Amino acid sequence: MHLPLVSIITVTYQAESLIEATIRSVTQQDYEAIEHVLIDGGSSDNTVAIASACMRERHILISEKDNGLYDAMNKGLRLANGDFIMFLNAGDLLHNNQVISEMIRQGGFTDCIYGETSIIDAVGQHLAVRRLRPPISLNWKSFRMGMCVSHQSMLMRKSIAVPFDLNYRISADIDWSIRCLKSATSTAYCAIIVSDFLIGGVSAKNQRQSWIERWKIMRVHYGLWSTMWSHFKIVFRYAWQRLTRKHMY
Repeated sequence: MHLPLVSIITVTYQAESLIEATIRSVTQQDYEAIEHVLIDGGSSDNTVAIASACMRERHILISEKDNGLYDAMNKGLRLANGDFIMFLNAGDLLHNNQVISEMIRQGGFTDCIYGETSIIDAVGQHLAVRRLRPPISLNWKSFRMGMCVSHQSMLMRKSIAVPFDLNYRISADIDWSIRCLKSATSTAYCAIIVSDFLIGGVSAKNQRQSWIERWKIMRVHYGLWSTMWSHFKIVFRYAWQRLTRKHMY
């Protein structure tokens, strides 16, 4: 039986303390047809040396200056040969060794396969399952209330994977997910934790700019009034969680 090739794209810069764990979470998968594409932004530490030592067959590694995170992700997208692609950046992990095989088993004939996300800290300690949970049925309208599926927990068919819009510096991933799903004819939810997301990424460090970009993105895709109503509900949800002291991940 032909196994779909899965290209996992990892973008990294000055990540010598993080990259080995990310690569090993890929190389230890029990799914055979995996290609690992690593795009380094010209690191001056030991990131590239560590990556070279850890990566196995079917890998692509380049190290050169880029124009930011999403420019690097676009490079990875252009180099990827897979039927499906996934973005798993330095510090993020596949949750266990059966993740990819289980996703392909459950949804290999669909355009997008997705699941849950766990939040971890810098030492790999589990903090919580991500607050925004994926819907059982996913389409491009599902993102009205925010990034309901992390791109780290999503396998997207390469044929519908558009480039990231570099006009967005912080939140291009939500725009990318919406635009890809506009072309998807089918999606499949896997009731498993797919990835462990390292807390403190670009969006968390630039939260105000992230909110501004997300407003612009949602207005483009959903219109002004729908975006205003969605943001009213988002603000209410955020305030309620602060009031009840629930986790904010």
